[in-house]
Amino acid sequence: MKLKKLLALTMATIMVMSLSACGNNKQSGGSTDTASTVTESSGEEATPAAEGTADAGAEVSGDTLTVAIWDTNQEPGLRKIMDDFTAKTGTKVEIQVTPWDQYWTMLEAGATGGTLPDVFWMHSNEIAKYSEYEMLLDLTDRIAKSDVVDMSKFPEDIVNIYKWQGEKQYAMPKDIDTIALWYNKTMFDEAGLAYPDDSWTWDDFKEACKKLTKPDGSQYGYTLKPGNNQDGWYNMVYDMGGTVISDDKKSSGFDQPGTIKALDFASGLVKEGLTPPYETIAENDANALFEAGKVAMITQGSWMLADLCNNDYVKANCDVAVLPKDAATGRRASIYNGLGWAAAANTDKPDQAWSLIEYMGSQEAQQKQSDLGIVISAYEGTVSNWTKAYPDFNTQAYLDMMGDLVIRPYSKTTVTWENMISEKLVDAWTGKKSVEDVCKDITTEMNATLAEEQ
Repeated sequence: MKLKKLLALTMATIMVMSLSACGNNKQSGGSTDTASTVTESSGEEATPAAEGTADAGAEVSGDTLTVAIWDTNQEPGLRKIMDDFTAKTGTKVEIQVTPWDQYWTMLEAGATGGTLPDVFWMHSNEIAKYSEYEMLLDLTDRIAKSDVVDMSKFPEDIVNIYKWQGEKQYAMPKDIDTIALWYNKTMFDEAGLAYPDDSWTWDDFKEACKKLTKPDGSQYGYTLKPGNNQDGWYNMVYDMGGTVISDDKKSSGFDQPGTIKALDFASGLVKEGLTPPYETIAENDANALFEAGKVAMITQGSWMLADLCNNDYVKANCDVAVLPKDAATGRRASIYNGLGWAAAANTDKPDQAWSLIEYMGSQEAQQKQSDLGIVISAYEGTVSNWTKAYPDFNTQAYLDMMGDLVIRPYSKTTVTWENMISEKLVDAWTGKKSVEDVCKDITTEMNATLAEEQ
């Protein structure tokens, strides 16, 4: 019965995820490369992904685990860690990289067809569905018996995301991420502006946008899609005293004054011409505009660090600082999230799958993940070396943003209401409706969606 329900839900989810790809295709923990790749561990020194590519559906031997991820930027570093795992255990690992906008369709097909990868990344947007339909290996008892994993060393928020109904642990925390402000030093110098620092407020940010925007349309201060929530306006909402969803996940926060204020601020940047025209914003990711020298600033998640730091234009012209704070509240919050390592409930290698997940959740592997600059590891005390992987940039800004963390808003139906919000905010961004009216519409529809969860 549960499989039939999941199959019915799959078609709706695929449609929703297609909409998501149009709004914000750089979700927490991912890049948006368009080709799938496969690399297999050898038990020897790790090799770049390009040296071992194949079709994502390639068959693997019985002593090999299939591992699905969506970020090519992380693959080389993870390959090194998983090669260490292979050397320790003899179990080989084949990493299959599928872009974010295809990843969930791939998992849905695997879930309904009984062909899920052995181990794969899980996200807060999707965990409820896979947990409810019992598609994931229950890790609870295995964690309790482990002398390697210490769940108290992970942020409680991230642990709880992957703990179904407060009881069954369906994924091991992998990492955490924060948001920071990237800026173009060359453009700031030309405009005679001091670089952003921790004294900046969102008002200072807007004033800088005005001075950095050129009348001929060749350069703008900032860019922000309606779908740039975690890496954009969510942070403004919590700084300005609003919320996205109530703590009990029963009601929308879009009727709160702080939320309305933040969205008025964000949409105002677009309507006042401090960003590229909406049509340009809709068709181009923030990174693309920033790396092309079209915008002076972007807010971006730590998961995109490799993409930015390895770009020649960014290396020559740009740096990163903490986010601005709100002048009225004094708050400088960062939305944060964390991925999880999950395994298929029907894997024919449950012990090997658990062994890999256990290792990836160990202090040893988490330390390596930070040391290699892959992402900010979730394990307490392992993050200090992360910045050393990118010495040319002030990546300490991302760690400084850990002083006030707000877990990425989520519920059982996150994908549904997030995509609805992104669609409705287009009217605010383009001025077709007032922010107040858009927020009323969002509140009504989001509350109805949340009521269906109860």
